[in-house]
Amino acid sequence: MRYPPVHVDRELHDGDRVKLGDVELIAHLTPGHTKGCTTWTFTVRDGKMSYNAMIIGSPNVNPGYKLVGNTMYPTIARDYERTFRVLKTLKCDLFLGAHGSYFDLEAKYARLRAGHADAFVDPQGCAAFVDQKEQEFRSELARQVAAHSRP
Repeated sequence: MRYPPVHVDRELHDGDRVKLGDVELIAHLTPGHTKGCTTWTFTVRDGKMSYNAMIIGSPNVNPGYKLVGNTMYPTIARDYERTFRVLKTLKCDLFLGAHGSYFDLEAKYARLRAGHADAFVDPQGCAAFVDQKEQEFRSELARQVAAHSRP
């Protein structure tokens, strides 16, 4: 099935803001997984409470990603480094992501349905996810650097 071509209103850049109704999302360039990978942050208000929400892009290093000597994406490792620096500076109370598995969507949704209004409030889970993905990146980078330097 073919889809009609899309019309691009504007190209977004790091720090750009997009309004959806009363919500303003802020784009944070978090490349590596792809050159244009973006993480979004916004404020969620619930009564008198305000939460910093983050929809994390993808900090994954998928199997087969070439981090060393990648002629198609020569800055890939440096871009991942940037991503982890950026992610660590963002405030995250409500942890969401490009894939539900990042933030344990099923379990959190079950908690929400069971009456836990704060089911998605998870700053520790967000920080742990970023740390885990950074460790996976660093481990894979070290493996590839070692393999690349062997005669």
